Amino acid sequence: MASMSAHGSGVWTAKQNKAFEEALAMYDQDRPDRWLNVAKAIGGKTEEEVKRHYQVLVEDVKHIESGKVPFPYRSSRGS
Repeated sequence: MASMSAHGSGVWTAKQNKAFEEALAMYDQDRPDRWLNVAKAIGGKTEEEVKRHYQVLVEDVKHIESGKVPFPYRSSRGS
């Protein structure tokens, strides 16, 4: 998502975003060391950077689910 790299957490490469997604799936949200482990899995990002990146992701999902962001793969013509 384009907005992720524009929200103060620096530029994230496609490789880092993929590692981020995989680490989120691997490290449960109830683990006290989740963000540290996610940061280590990505490399080159701090705990605070991954927390901010996650918050941006959450906000993006909220906007998508509320219908504020059109889906690029859905046709408005009903084809």
